[in-house]
Amino acid sequence: MNGTRLRMGRLFLPLLLFPSAALANSCDVIRPNWQPGAPATHLQEAMHLFTTLPAMILLMASLLAVLKRSQWGGLLMVVLWTAYVSIIAFVDDPFVDVQTLAAGCVGSPALFIGAVAAICIAMILYTLPRETRL
Repeated sequence: MNGTRLRMGRLFLPLLLFPSAALANSCDVIRPNWQPGAPATHLQEAMHLFTTLPAMILLMASLLAVLKRSQWGGLLMVVLWTAYVSIIAFVDDPFVDVQTLAAGCVGSPALFIGAVAAICIAMILYTLPRETRL
């Protein structure tokens, strides 16, 4: 019985990639102001992710850690940024991601992840003790 389900699942899995009523509904839920036919770019997706509440809080806390030159604060911010990026990259519903990426209402988070990595590297280098700073 499981073999039959597995074969049926493999047959219908590619159908999930094509636009459908569920696809339109997922775009309406995830990005209510999205206009069909206008695909989201990397920059638009990065701006959307940077303007979420957790990202704004992390940006403010990172700025505070840099201004105070706190090594422990910088480390804490790197850990929290890593957790947030991991949630964005790994925890979301994979079927909704595939559907919304296919429709174009959600872009790739690659630019956001790269920018967060650059922020974390800069924070680590800036908060190094003066005698070991590059």
